[in-house]
Amino acid sequence: MASNAALDIRFPSDVQQIEEVVAQVVRRCRECRFDGRQLSLNVPVALTEALSNAILRGNCDDARKQVRVRADVSELRLVLEVEDEGEGFDLEACTQDPTSLENLAREDGRGLFLMRSLMDEVERYRGAGNVVRLTLIRR
Repeated sequence: MASNAALDIRFPSDVQQIEEVVAQVVRRCRECRFDGRQLSLNVPVALTEALSNAILRGNCDDARKQVRVRADVSELRLVLEVEDEGEGFDLEACTQDPTSLENLAREDGRGLFLMRSLMDEVERYRGAGNVVRLTLIRR
């Protein structure tokens, strides 16, 4: 096994692309012998949420805009970066607890909460566009 395995995927903002992109990342992690439980739950759910947010919120569901996913798998961790062409957002202000009384009936606002629950670290920064970085430590 190589010490690092990288993946860099660009695709048009289309929710139909999410499943295949997630499958490619999971395959790469499996090749690097990442934990099976993390590959069956943490990675696909968190990455699906990040991609969905990038497409629907960051790129406003505009198929002319691109989403970029970078994955770096090492001996210690998986680092995923999802980049869209949006303006960005305040990670703290946008993370809502869906179990709180005022949010129970809402149909949105669960993605960031899920990402933060399933990953060891979730960050947002400006790159060429808006970037969400998800980090998962190997178990």
